Amino acid sequence: MAIDQKDALFMLIKSLSKSEKRQFKLYAGRLGGNLHANFMSLFNLLDKVSTYDDDLILKKTSIKKQQISNTKAHLYKQILVSLRFNPVHHNVRAQIREQFDFAAILYNKGLYNQSLKILEKAKELALKNFENNLAYEIVEFEKVIESQYITRSMSNRADELSEEAKELSLRNVRISKLSNLSLQLYSLLLKQGYVKDDEDSIAVTDYFNKRLPKYNIAELGFREKLFLYKAYLWHSLILQDFVSSYKYSQKWVDLFDENPDMKIQNPVFYLKGVNYLLESLYLIKHRTKFNNALEKLIFDIKEEKVSLNDNTKTLTFLYLNQNKFNLYFLEGNFTEGLNFVSEFISELKEYENKIDAHHIMVFYYKIGCMYFGAGKNEECIFYLEKIISNKDLKMREDLLCFSRVLNLVAHYEAGIDYNIEKLIVSTYKFLIKMDDLHEVQRKMISFLKNLSNIYPQDLRKAFIKLHEELSQYEHHPYEKRSFLYLDILSWLESRIQNVPIEKIIQQKAKELIK
Repeated sequence: MAIDQKDALFMLIKSLSKSEKRQFKLYAGRLGGNLHANFMSLFNLLDKVSTYDDDLILKKTSIKKQQISNTKAHLYKQILVSLRFNPVHHNVRAQIREQFDFAAILYNKGLYNQSLKILEKAKELALKNFENNLAYEIVEFEKVIESQYITRSMSNRADELSEEAKELSLRNVRISKLSNLSLQLYSLLLKQGYVKDDEDSIAVTDYFNKRLPKYNIAELGFREKLFLYKAYLWHSLILQDFVSSYKYSQKWVDLFDENPDMKIQNPVFYLKGVNYLLESLYLIKHRTKFNNALEKLIFDIKEEKVSLNDNTKTLTFLYLNQNKFNLYFLEGNFTEGLNFVSEFISELKEYENKIDAHHIMVFYYKIGCMYFGAGKNEECIFYLEKIISNKDLKMREDLLCFSRVLNLVAHYEAGIDYNIEKLIVSTYKFLIKMDDLHEVQRKMISFLKNLSNIYPQDLRKAFIKLHEELSQYEHHPYEKRSFLYLDILSWLESRIQNVPIEKIIQQKAKELIK
């Protein structure tokens, strides 16, 4: 019986590189009998097949039906143990934990002095790399050993360890509070979206201030600053204060530039920081700094200043391509971007199983925007339909809303207006249901609804009037986001001037001083 291809063991085996598979076979074969064991037969089979099927396992191996579950569990564990020995997966945290385990073994054998020496080195490594939780565990273990292994300096040592434990405990509590706040703000954004009015803004800021621990920036270490900037970043994004989001994402990235080793030890945090910096620069349309930040990210990846593994490779694919799309949008090079889209779609297939549905839908929206900007409206509709028809997309309701609005405009541009009335009604109802009907969207839908009643010779005047009405919202604190997802004003200007939207955006890009 074929089952879901998200079977954990099957996915783990398919994620292994050739060298990892070779190492596993060597590891498993260290005992001669293992080569013919059930778990090895299962590994060899799953390595070859493209789909997981219980019936095939029963047919091709000597594993019995009642043995499948246990054999899979055993194989899964053996693969993980093998990977643990692979140098590729070693990092500072793993080294510290390994030293901690060695110290525990020595302690259990009564070799207290040797255990303390190893713990001291492990603690130095932990503190050097801002691994405060691990450092705290080590200090607590040192206290246990010192209480049994009496030395002449015990009185001083006790004071030292007590002070170290107190300092590390305070840091860890502060880090925990800041990371909790960051996570809570992210959750708030997913549940409630961006602020829609002053009341929302006051409520979010009050929520933030009540949970922000007191701090002296000069006393904060790397991780405390990291989560502090992260919390401020989420706060500013929820408020749609994109200048502040740029400020704190830049501080986040600067923190890693000041501690370059952390790019290797904490590559995910670094990549996320750069991505938020690029997103903020895109939102404030600072093309020069955007270009510089993107080039720096590409350089860091190329020069291996960022640790690359399967996880970070997926993130670099996500972030590089998201921001390459944004660069085309900033510069208005939509037609040129179509070649990039073709290459990207081919590359996306390689990562489809590693990227969540939400991010894939974001890419579909960007692809739709690229086609729309290039005047390829039917292709735009094709990709927007993938988002609109996705019933499982629970997050980023704003993405669903703006996809529907752009879909309406693309239908109008493509001349596919036989069911546009029905489309307008369904879009309007959806926006109301999502509680995301902004004034900009309301006016857009109303305009499209009345288009059929406007004489051709009056169309230009109607576009000019709508442009005047919408322009007043371009810098509105709660309405401006509508223009960031969909450049309605440029579309209207293209209609008024009777030139492609691409030309309008390119001209605006040239006029940008920054």
